[in-house]
Amino acid sequence: MTDDEPTSTRNLDRYGNAPLPWSRARDVLAADTPTADLTFFVATVRPDGRPHSAGAGAVWVANALYVVGGPGTRRSRNLAANPACSISVRLRGLDLILEGDARRVADSGTAARLAEVYRSGGWPATASGAALTAPFSAPSAGPPPWHLYRLALRRAAGVASAEPHGATCWEFAEA
Repeated sequence: MTDDEPTSTRNLDRYGNAPLPWSRARDVLAADTPTADLTFFVATVRPDGRPHSAGAGAVWVANALYVVGGPGTRRSRNLAANPACSISVRLRGLDLILEGDARRVADSGTAARLAEVYRSGGWPATASGAALTAPFSAPSAGPPPWHLYRLALRRAAGVASAEPHGATCWEFAEA
């Protein structure tokens, strides 16, 4: 078993369908980010304990999910204080929730690699140290540079909206 494979799988389906393989979610993430029109929602915890959720640009690279956040955004401020978060997305045939800790990327090489991935999807990002810049981003993102965060995946849950149907929870080793 590799670090990016689940340590356990739990079938959540009530209708007799088999557990979904993690590879189904992983392969769609790899194939569809950043080129498909996907909206990822990042849920974080405010300092007072209340939840916060916002859309974010995300890509799956080398078996990890990365998201972008402007340094002044509520999402980035929340993650700086508490990295625990969940990220949800509707993929082709599968609704997916990913849970774990999102930590800021501090490596300029990773930022350069991710900028290239984002460019392949149409966002003209470039690396600026360990952050990204571009001529534009979402109106709510604030000014560049934008931080990158890598999700250390601890749990994921998927509900299939296409054959084969099913619902499954996958647990991962702590990173």
